[in-house]
Amino acid sequence: MVKLHKIAGKVISFFEAFDGSRAALDTERILIVRGKSSKNIPLDEMEEQLEKIKDLIEGKEVGVVSDEAGKLINRMDEQIRSNVSVQGDTDVNGIMRMTKSLEAMNVCVKFKLMNLAHTAAFVVIWKDKSDFGPLFVETVVSADEQE
Repeated sequence: MVKLHKIAGKVISFFEAFDGSRAALDTERILIVRGKSSKNIPLDEMEEQLEKIKDLIEGKEVGVVSDEAGKLINRMDEQIRSNVSVQGDTDVNGIMRMTKSLEAMNVCVKFKLMNLAHTAAFVVIWKDKSDFGPLFVETVVSADEQE
């Protein structure tokens, strides 16, 4: 559990999003933390910032449309469902639908799904397309079943 907090802490700290951040779900197997960055990150630098996060937490990027991504997303979903009631079935295409839905509301969304040693991380950042206002951050950190 400490490992999950350290990884999420690195992400939230990198984006200077501790002030007002909160855990949406905090268990031994999965941690979801949301925050609002105090950094003024321009839209055209969002992808670069996610690359820096990948390097910082020593993650290996996983293509969102791949068998590996499907396994990670299913694992995260099972870990969430074992703690909270969720309507509907697991859907590996949900990430793309979430992105399209936010973009339709004039929000720029960038994300990375990564494998790490004995964990996986999903980091999503979003900001109004006008490039005005805060950058929001959400990270999901999931422990391997073998750990």
